[in-house]
Amino acid sequence: MPLFDYRCADCRKRFTLLVGVVAEKQEEKCPACGSLKVEKLISRFARLRSEDELIDGLADPSKMGDLDDPVEMQKWMMRAGKEMGEDLGDDFEEMLEGMEDSSEGDTLEA
Repeated sequence: MPLFDYRCADCRKRFTLLVGVVAEKQEEKCPACGSLKVEKLISRFARLRSEDELIDGLADPSKMGDLDDPVEMQKWMMRAGKEMGEDLGDDFEEMLEGMEDSSEGDTLEA
């Protein structure tokens, strides 16, 4: 279904319209203020990736950062969970935050 993004020239609100699915042409007007002065924006789109593509992308060492840095690993683990669409749970997030907190107290002795 084609969705198009618009911005109202009067109130500057951004909105999306479903276009081309109904028999009657939808009027391109701002739902907030009713203005007909709207501009079509360039919309973002997403390409669905297979689970194998997601895993391959996450396993790329160049995207992991420094494997010895707990903060970098925390960021990678959070990103991996989000990309896989998994809710890792509050316990997991607390554990990762604890890793970050403990790494902040580490200092190198010269």
